[in-house]
Amino acid sequence: MAFDTKLMEILACPVCKGKLDYDKAAQELICNFDRLAYSIEKDIPVLLEGEAREIKSSQSAE
Repeated sequence: MAFDTKLMEILACPVCKGKLDYDKAAQELICNFDRLAYSIEKDIPVLLEGEAREIKSSQSAE
């Protein structure tokens, strides 16, 4: 079962409430504004600031 991309319409970054981009290869949701990556485990996004991975600006999804 794959992550439901329809959820992207209602999901937002828990920090800034902004748009998240889906990185299918890494199975992560990316907030380019805060430079945070949220993992997706068993098709469930883990939208916890403390669990997010900080990303470098060169790694941000376009």
